[in-house]
Amino acid sequence: MEQFIVWLKYLFLGVVQGATEPIPVSSSGHLIIAQRLLGLEQNGLSFEILTNTASLIAICFIFRQEIGKLISGFVRFLLTRKAEYRSDFLFCLFIVVGTIPAVIVAGLFKDRIEEIFSSVHTVSVGLLLTGCALWLIRNLRGRKQDGDLKFKDALLVGLAQAVALIPGISRSGATVITSIAVGMKQETALKFSFMLYIPISIGGLVLGASDIAHDPNRAELAIPYVIAFLTTLVVTYFSMRWFIGIMARGNLKYFAYYCFGAGILTLIFL
Repeated sequence: MEQFIVWLKYLFLGVVQGATEPIPVSSSGHLIIAQRLLGLEQNGLSFEILTNTASLIAICFIFRQEIGKLISGFVRFLLTRKAEYRSDFLFCLFIVVGTIPAVIVAGLFKDRIEEIFSSVHTVSVGLLLTGCALWLIRNLRGRKQDGDLKFKDALLVGLAQAVALIPGISRSGATVITSIAVGMKQETALKFSFMLYIPISIGGLVLGASDIAHDPNRAELAIPYVIAFLTTLVVTYFSMRWFIGIMARGNLKYFAYYCFGAGILTLIFL
């Protein structure tokens, strides 16, 4: 019975990760809150890496056509220099530009950031800040499409993604908000945000593979980890599909309300 309860707890963590990874409410912050409520303590990065990988697989599956088009266009432009592939080529370059700030900050300060900012109160403040940012851009409607992006746009969105390494600051929220703020259309902002998520997540998986391999609890937690992984995979897929619809309708203000409520309740009760 005790083992079954543990499985249920990890099932719940998978639901939390999957539901919150695509949407602008901070999946890392929600996992900290959920683990606090469930009395679970994760030592090391194995669980975070596994669940992020599950979310990555689901998101790559949803954007598989866009990913294929970008890779094809990038390669064809290098080979032919035809103008019709220039937009895809530049978009790929801007993904690299937008990834660099988070890579630098994570490489230099990630452990320090987690040590300083991984408290529940920090998550509360991060949620409130995310809510404020969502509220400020709720009515913006940009015009920039894929081919209209500039180096400055990619760099600013990349800097926002680096700031989102702080638990409670939503990665998708920070990148979508900044993308909209620099004038991108909703669909371009969504696409650019989640294209940036892919290299960051792959990098985290590669760098964190040793954490998984040397996790002293991997045998004991094998089944709970598998449950959380599969749950995250399925829930991320449906959450991402739902968020795509939300972005198409421009209803980001509802996420602002949620962040305000979650941040205030967490400050009061946790």
